[in-house]
Amino acid sequence: MQAETAYQEKELQIREKKKNLTKKKLDYLLLLLPTLGIFIFFFLLPLFFLFITSFKTFDAASGIGHDWTLQNYLKFISDKFYLGVVWRTVKIALITTLTAIVISFPVAYQITKAKGKIKNYLTLLVLSPLLISMVIRCYGWVILLSNNGVVNNTLMNLGLIDKPLTLLYTEFSVVIGMVHVLFPYMVLSIMGSLERIDPSVIRASQNLGASSIRTFFSIILPLTLPGIFAGSVMVFSLGVSSFVTPAILGGPQVKVMSFLTYEQVAVMLNWPYGSAIGFLLIFIATITIIIYSKLLTSSKKGVAIQ
Repeated sequence: MQAETAYQEKELQIREKKKNLTKKKLDYLLLLLPTLGIFIFFFLLPLFFLFITSFKTFDAASGIGHDWTLQNYLKFISDKFYLGVVWRTVKIALITTLTAIVISFPVAYQITKAKGKIKNYLTLLVLSPLLISMVIRCYGWVILLSNNGVVNNTLMNLGLIDKPLTLLYTEFSVVIGMVHVLFPYMVLSIMGSLERIDPSVIRASQNLGASSIRTFFSIILPLTLPGIFAGSVMVFSLGVSSFVTPAILGGPQVKVMSFLTYEQVAVMLNWPYGSAIGFLLIFIATITIIIYSKLLTSSKKGVAIQ
C-alpha cells in the first residue's frame, strides 16, 4: 500500500514538472512572439516574395510577367562578366577579412592588457568610427586617395613619385574603406575571447619555460580562435554584401554584386533579375562561411556553425 502511494506521488510530481515545463515554454513563446512577428513580417516575407519574383519573366514594356523561368539564374551563371563580378566580390570580402584580423589582433591584445580608464578610452577610440556616418567616412577616403588628394600630394612633394598614383576607384581603395568601416567589429570579437583566457594558464606556460612566441602560438592564439571566427563571419558577411563603400570608393570601375543588384532593381527596373542576383549573393556568402567553418572544424580548433 505504501509502495503504491509512493508511486502515485512520484507520478504526480513528474506530471507537475511536465506541466511547469510546458508553461515555461509557453511563456517564452509569448515573449518571443512580438519580435518573431516583426522579423517575419519585415524580413522573411519580403525575402520570400523577392525569391518568388526571381523566377518570373520580365519585359521592358510590361514589367514583371506571370510566367515562371530559370533564365534569370542561367543568364547570370553563364556570363563571364557576371562570374568575374562574383569573384571580385568574394575576393574583396576575403582580403578585407584577413586584413582586419591582422590589424585587429594586436589592437585587441593591447586593449585587454590596459587597465582602468585607459582601457575605456582605447575602447571608445576603436568604437568612435561607428559614431560617424559611413558615407562621410568614405568621402574622407576620397579626399585622401584622389589624384589631388593628401596621399598623392605628399608623395609628390617628397619626390617619391612623378605623377599621381591611381588609388581611388580601385579594389585597393575599396578594401581600405571596408577595413576602416568593419575594423571595430573584429576588435570587439577578439577582445571577448582574449578577456576569457585564464591568466593562470599563461603563467603556467611561462613557468614551464615557454617563450613569449611559443605561449602566443600554443596558448593565446588557439583560445582566441572562436572570437576570430565570430569576427570573421561578421566582417565577411558585411563585406560581401556592402554597397555604400564599393559604390563611393570603387565607382563604376569596381562593380560588386550588391551594386549589380541595385543597378538592376533601381535603374533598369528589372526586379526578377535583380532578385536573382541578390539571392545568388546570399547563397555564395552562406557557402563560403560554411566552408570556413568546416576548415576550422577539421583543424580541431575554433568553433563551427552547427
